[in-house]
Amino acid sequence: MGRKRKGRDISGWLVVDKPAGLTSTAVVNKVRWAFQARKAGHAGTLDPEATGVLAVALGEATKTVPYITDALKAYRFTIRFGAATNTDDAEGEVIATSDARPEDDQIKDALNRFVGEIQQVPPAFSAVKIDGERAYKRARDGETVQLDARPLWVEELVLIDRPDRDTAELEMVCGKGGYVRSIARDLGEALGCYAHVERLRRTWSGPFDAEEDGISLEKIEELAHDPALDAYLKPLEAGLADLPELRATAEGAARLRHGNPGMVLGGDVEYGDEAWASYDGAAVAVGTFRAGSLHPARVFVTEQSD
Repeated sequence: MGRKRKGRDISGWLVVDKPAGLTSTAVVNKVRWAFQARKAGHAGTLDPEATGVLAVALGEATKTVPYITDALKAYRFTIRFGAATNTDDAEGEVIATSDARPEDDQIKDALNRFVGEIQQVPPAFSAVKIDGERAYKRARDGETVQLDARPLWVEELVLIDRPDRDTAELEMVCGKGGYVRSIARDLGEALGCYAHVERLRRTWSGPFDAEEDGISLEKIEELAHDPALDAYLKPLEAGLADLPELRATAEGAARLRHGNPGMVLGGDVEYGDEAWASYDGAAVAVGTFRAGSLHPARVFVTEQSD
């Protein structure tokens, strides 16, 4: 029998405004330590030098991570023209240069190629696995990394500002699996001038916003092990904001809690839709709606549970 993990049995979402210089894993570990939580995870990796929304799930909220990971996300970033790097950001080595600089209209025209359903090749220095090994490890070892293109939905990609001829500030809204560094790299190639990411900030992720919801790492460390930190937690249900909610009957909730289909009261859902069920204000399960019942895929253990 495995050893039971120690820690508080606490559930919810913490929206961290991640600082530059830390990995996403390091931030999650810091949050888990601060709450003395038994279990924690995040919904979408940020590069170490990137800042902004890193949504960290605690306890039962980790079961809702896929719904935030799959949600749209927004990034505001600065790209520098005239140089390509091996990492596609400012941390890497310059591998090609150009004296060419695009005009604003050229940038706007080129951006249209990267909107909608596109094919994107991840950076060589990325967490994509090749035969079970991370691409960045192979790249660090000097190996030439060849990654296949992947589909990406880009909702919006616009030019926000042009501080000078060498840089441009862009904003992108995209789906799961998008690499801003790849956008900068490919845009530079399309414009014939090379480019890489200089600064990157995730401004929102699904229902979570950096300015409205974010808490700094300094504040987390200040309130570590203090019950006052719990006030910054958002409920587990926040991770289900993009799914319709159905109200379970008392009998239906009891069945759902044991992993069985349970009766739910009407809602704006159709047969086969994914939804979540609540009872007495707490999430009970998430699953597929069929003929008046929810067929659970994930069951939540909440304070209201038997």
